[in-house]
Amino acid sequence: MKIGFLGLGSMGQAIAANLLQSGHEVWVWNRSPDAARKLVELGANAAATAAEAFNADVVFTMLADDKALRAVLLDSGLLAGLKAPLIHVNLATIAVAFAEELATLHAAQGIDYVAAPVMGRPNVAASGQLNILAAGPESAIDRVQPLLDLIGRKTWRLGEKASSANAMKLATNFLLVSAVQAMSEAAVLVTRYDLPSSALIDLVSSTIFTGPVYQGYGALIGERRYEPAAFKAALGLKDVELIRAAAEDVSIQLPTANLIRDNLLDAIAHGQGDMDLAVLAEVEERRARS
Repeated sequence: MKIGFLGLGSMGQAIAANLLQSGHEVWVWNRSPDAARKLVELGANAAATAAEAFNADVVFTMLADDKALRAVLLDSGLLAGLKAPLIHVNLATIAVAFAEELATLHAAQGIDYVAAPVMGRPNVAASGQLNILAAGPESAIDRVQPLLDLIGRKTWRLGEKASSANAMKLATNFLLVSAVQAMSEAAVLVTRYDLPSSALIDLVSSTIFTGPVYQGYGALIGERRYEPAAFKAALGLKDVELIRAAAEDVSIQLPTANLIRDNLLDAIAHGQGDMDLAVLAEVEERRARS
C-alpha cells in the first residue's frame, strides 16, 4: 500500500517509522524538510510537497495544531484538488468544531476522513503501543485497521461521526492535565511538612493511582526533572484551550481547565514552555513562595 505521512515531530517520526518497517511504500513530508532525513535513511521517500505526499492510498497527518493543518490542507487549496479513492487519517488532537468542518469538506470531495487521535507519549508511539480513538466511516476504518494495528495496541471505535474521536480525546487529555495539576499541588504540600515529593509519588503511584500518568509524570515531578520534554507545556496549553472551547460549545463549565490554563501561561511567561507538562509543579512552587 502507498502511504503518505505529513507531520514529523517526535510523535510523527515514531509512528511513520513503524509504518515503514511493515514494508509499505511510505512518502513523508514535513514543513521543515530536515525532519524527514532520518526516515528517508530508513527507506522512506521524501515528498517535495504536501500534495505529493497526498498522492497515496492512505494519508496520515500528525501536524502540530489546527492552524498548521488548516494551512497545509485548506488554505493551500490542497483538499479541493484531491479525488477519491483516498482515506485521510488524522492522528492529531484538534478542535471538535474543526473536526466537524474537515469531515464535511472531505465528504464533499468524496474522500473518506477518519479522525484517529492517539494516546501515548513518543516512547509509547515508538513501541507501537498507542491507544487510538477512531471515528468516521466504518468501511474506511475497516480498510485502515491493519495499519492502525501496526502503530497501536488497541483501536477504540467511537462511531461514524469523526468529531466524536476528538471529543473523547479532549476529555482524556483533560483528565491527564488535571492529574498532573493535582500531583503538583500535593507535591508542594508534602514538602512543607519536610517530606520529599518523590516519596509521595512513589506511594500513590504504587497504590491508589497506579498507571502511566501518575508513574510517568509523577516521577518527573518527584525528581523535578522537566527536560527533555516528551509533552511540552506549550502543547499542553494548546490542548487545554481546545478543551475549554469544546466545553463552551456545549455550554458547560470546567473550572479546573481554567486554572490549568492560567498555570500553563505562568510557566510559559517564565520561559518554561518547552519543558515537560510536569513543570506545573514549578508553578505551584512559585505560588507557594509568594
